[in-house]
Amino acid sequence: MIQLLYTVIFSQMALIMTLLFKTPLRKLVIMTLDRVKRGRGPVVVKTVGGTLFIVLMSSVYSILKIQQRTLETGALNPTDQILMSKHMLEASLMGFLLFLSLMMDRLHHYIRELRLLRKAMEAAKKQTRSFEDGKNDNADERKGLGDDIATLKTKIKKLESECEMKDKEANAAKAEAEALKKQSEGFLLEYDRLLADNQHLRNQLESIDHSDGKKDM
Repeated sequence: MIQLLYTVIFSQMALIMTLLFKTPLRKLVIMTLDRVKRGRGPVVVKTVGGTLFIVLMSSVYSILKIQQRTLETGALNPTDQILMSKHMLEASLMGFLLFLSLMMDRLHHYIRELRLLRKAMEAAKKQTRSFEDGKNDNADERKGLGDDIATLKTKIKKLESECEMKDKEANAAKAEAEALKKQSEGFLLEYDRLLADNQHLRNQLESIDHSDGKKDM
């Protein structure tokens, strides 16, 4: 299961990096996410997320149970230590996976909002230019057009400020992605360390079982 979690996490990180940078794959990823969010897609995603959250809570419960057993006995045996390390790693990876899923959803939402804002801003600018080019000598019509132009300019400024705000949010999300990438590297190092500890503890258990077998003989 740990290998599967790492595979999903790295896939999500690749998708997030694709969304952050304007590449030919970005449009394909956005179209795919748009299709996923239609029809039964949201229900399936929520079901998978809920199942993963339940498994995460199960791992946390197992960790708490082992800690409680350790407090009762006063010592942590090698088997419980291995199980606790395994549950802690799984819980960390599942929490990280859920966080990346939420981050990918928010990035997709911000990118769509930015595209809509830019289209609206371009339409408003075209409409402003058409109003400015279509002015006539009639004073009343000129006054009405001036009011419309002022309204459109105000709308453009508002859209530009919203676009700038979305850009800042996208940059912040990019910085978070970099931080998460570094954190994932730390998880890999911790995983390697846990594997080494696991092997060491197994060797100790085998040596203990071998010694007990000799004593019985």
